[in-house]
Amino acid sequence: MINTSYYKEAFKLGQKEARTCTSRGQSPCLPVLEDFLSLVQINNGIDLGLVQIPAEWIVGTKTRARVNAFAPNFMPVLEETSEFADKWDQLCRAHLSEGIREPIKAYEYMNRYYVEEGNKRVSVLKFFDAIAIPGHVIRILPTGSGEEVELYNEFLDFYKLSKINFIEFSKKGSYARLQKALGKAVGEEWTEEDQNAFAGTYYYFKTAYLQSGGEKLQSTVGDALLSYVIIYGYPELRTTSQSDIKKNLGKMWKEVTLHDEEKPIEVKTDPPEEKKKGVISKMISGASSPSEMTTAFIHDGMPETSGWIHDHEKGRRYVERIFEGKLKTKAYYNAMADDPLKVIEQAIDEGANLIFTTSPRLMQASLRAAIDHPEIQIMNCSLNKSHRYISSYYTRMYEAKFILGALAGSLTTIDKLGYVCDYPIFGQIAGINAFALGAQMVNPRAKVYLEWSGTDSASAANTKLIEKGIHYISAQDTARFRYDDRDIYGLSYINSDQTELIANPVWKWGVYYEQLLRRFLNKAMQNEFEESHKALNYYWGMSAGVVDVAYSPRLERASKRFGFFLRESIIRNVCAPFVTPLYGQNGEKIGEGQTSLSLEQIINMDYLVENVIGTIPQYDELNPMGKATVDTAGIEPAREPALDPAKTATQNNKETEENR
Repeated sequence: MINTSYYKEAFKLGQKEARTCTSRGQSPCLPVLEDFLSLVQINNGIDLGLVQIPAEWIVGTKTRARVNAFAPNFMPVLEETSEFADKWDQLCRAHLSEGIREPIKAYEYMNRYYVEEGNKRVSVLKFFDAIAIPGHVIRILPTGSGEEVELYNEFLDFYKLSKINFIEFSKKGSYARLQKALGKAVGEEWTEEDQNAFAGTYYYFKTAYLQSGGEKLQSTVGDALLSYVIIYGYPELRTTSQSDIKKNLGKMWKEVTLHDEEKPIEVKTDPPEEKKKGVISKMISGASSPSEMTTAFIHDGMPETSGWIHDHEKGRRYVERIFEGKLKTKAYYNAMADDPLKVIEQAIDEGANLIFTTSPRLMQASLRAAIDHPEIQIMNCSLNKSHRYISSYYTRMYEAKFILGALAGSLTTIDKLGYVCDYPIFGQIAGINAFALGAQMVNPRAKVYLEWSGTDSASAANTKLIEKGIHYISAQDTARFRYDDRDIYGLSYINSDQTELIANPVWKWGVYYEQLLRRFLNKAMQNEFEESHKALNYYWGMSAGVVDVAYSPRLERASKRFGFFLRESIIRNVCAPFVTPLYGQNGEKIGEGQTSLSLEQIINMDYLVENVIGTIPQYDELNPMGKATVDTAGIEPAREPALDPAKTATQNNKETEENR
């Protein structure tokens, strides 16, 4: 007879789980690895040695031998009078007196573990809420493809560096973001001290998260922890009490629940039309008094040395004139020189109601400030950012790039064009591809040679293109300053004795800020923010009047007409830069069955089209400014460490498999 009540309690838990699964139409038994993987796959596994297995990830058995003895939660379901129950109870008493020391044997597939030896040990340890169970593990690599496999492959890369197997994410790119958020360089291995410290922090955070209601969400503990670390920082998390963690989670809970959204970003492509009659009067009557309405513009550098900041400052001065007497603006410069959060806090202390931070590098500080000050609306100039407490804004500059590409393709006589880009971030890849497709539309033979100023310098990038005999080059989009090293900007023609500007994109930030401010004053923006359950990204283009192309007076009239025609066609949605199908550099057919790419597909471009000659730089090829920008707004391929050029693709693939 059984001398303890532990088996009885475990048996009840097993029966309850089995009944619940049956009522849901699910199997009341443990999953069996051999039921869905072939013996060939199982026998070709990789020996990981002794591993601390997260108890919650042990979900099944390798064979069907003991499948009917346990419910899916590994609690026993055989009667108390059975021999099995007696053995389970003996093991339970051994655990209480001296501990279970012998490791189990298990197979890991997609970070879930299936027991070969030690099912009862797992059952007893799970009953006593063990966090981890030691086991000899064989890893089985998946053979298929798809997003789930891609996410698992990212886990494998992370595991190789950290040996951490208990944290999971629901979105691709999160493992690399965690590595960065913890202060680790790309490709940096963790020490044993790092592993132990993170494990303690993770489970400490997990308790606070579950007590806050995290068990009701479909997203993972890892999703929430990453959001917390991005906002508050890893050192602060490690020294914060659980009660304060719960308070902070309460303040940022919408950021946590955003992970449950299949598509967390809502893109606003154009401002809605305002009623013509009485718009100004309605705005002002519904707004705060002039002395209370202050808009702050916070920049990461100085307008004297940055064309980007100079253009935003022109936009600020423009809205000052438009809203003269109705609101005040104030600019804050060089915020990255110290702590950008302090600069944002200063702007709030000085009365700012609405804050524009004009660089992706200011995103993290903007998010922290927005959570600490929910009464203040903060917008960051970036693209494809899924943060609930701030909105982002950017321009569809690819529309202008498409026109420049078409102009360049019509003018070149050698079928070779050049393109200089700064950083591989969201929006920039679409610009490169739009330029190439515009050139290809008018000249099917046109090839676009791509160089990056963010890996060396703008001058060096231009020189490489000129040395290839290329005359038409699309460079950075803002006018050059005497402090920088750019030889050209916009679309320029270069030969041995002259450099001539042909046309250049125009960022009409003044118009953009005017329309955003009008929507803020009449409360439309606040209403959008409160009504949406997603992250709001304002992504306006030529149809909103915030993007244009300026032409050199020396450009032939026919070429200008061509440019005007394309502009009006894009505004009227007659011409789409990304007509499908189109083809990537590797020959992949993209957008089959569509008439043109969706906005989401355009924003998330991480490939180059077939007539681009060049590659996307990887993280350690970038200069310090490029790395800092990619950290916050970079596409995933740019976050990867650069491969050793001395290795062949075959060697690299082989090394990856060996490491896995």
